[in-house]
Amino acid sequence: MILMSPPCQPFTRIGLRGDVSDPRAKSFLYVLEILPRLQKTPRYILLENVKGFESSEARDAMIRTLESCGYIYQEFLLSPPCLGIPNSRLRYFLIAKLQAEQFAFQTTNTVLEEFPSADISDHGCSSSAPCLGGTLQPDADAKSLLSPRQCPEGAVLYKLETAEQLHRKLNQDNDASVQRLQDFLEENVEIRQHLLPPKSLLRYALILDIVKPTCRRSTCFTKGYGHYVEGTGSILQAATDVEISSVYKSLETLSDEEKLAKLSTLKLRYFTPREIANLHGFPAAFGFP
Repeated sequence: MILMSPPCQPFTRIGLRGDVSDPRAKSFLYVLEILPRLQKTPRYILLENVKGFESSEARDAMIRTLESCGYIYQEFLLSPPCLGIPNSRLRYFLIAKLQAEQFAFQTTNTVLEEFPSADISDHGCSSSAPCLGGTLQPDADAKSLLSPRQCPEGAVLYKLETAEQLHRKLNQDNDASVQRLQDFLEENVEIRQHLLPPKSLLRYALILDIVKPTCRRSTCFTKGYGHYVEGTGSILQAATDVEISSVYKSLETLSDEEKLAKLSTLKLRYFTPREIANLHGFPAAFGFP
């Protein structure tokens, strides 16, 4: 068996997308080069990478190699909510077997956005519910930005957020097939050690992705989480008895001192490393070196 997770930088959507010309793709291309020459071809191959790999030249080279070596395969774009985990981390997966080893489902030439059968997982998505895990991209059309008056009662439409994205978040929180964040949180966390600093609250208040323990979603955590705020992962509202709409109402009209006083009532904190590990599926016995 070969398990592969090649460097993602050549394929990520926010990078330069150097693809096969990126030096970091060389190790993967080398595997493709030697695979047909192996005396004993591995029975199984599993590959994981970022969304974007599915449209790369490296992917096309891999498919040609697999087919020439007699493999059958299936490609997927899946996210943890497919397995009931409340964290969006859309990733490309490929599973391949030698043709003597048949899959338990009918393979297709398309990239599946759901499990082939709902029976594969207790939380598996049905054919009517793709497992994309909340990966809506910002709408560049300024006309799609709606005011809070057009949102559901009690909801907050953040700066640069579209009404479509807001409704997507609300739908995720109503998806009973996904666990609540509270199932992944540590007990007796020293909140003060993880609170957002005042400067971050004032600067990024309108673009934070704020979730409560009862939510069934969170955004993808990156390596910059805890050091940076924008686009690095969700922020947890520890003061669950405070209505976020009451805090954000007319926030932009207040002085910095008044803003900070209001925002502080939410007790916005970072997820702890252990909590992020829980959301990434690491077992409870796992420890950081």
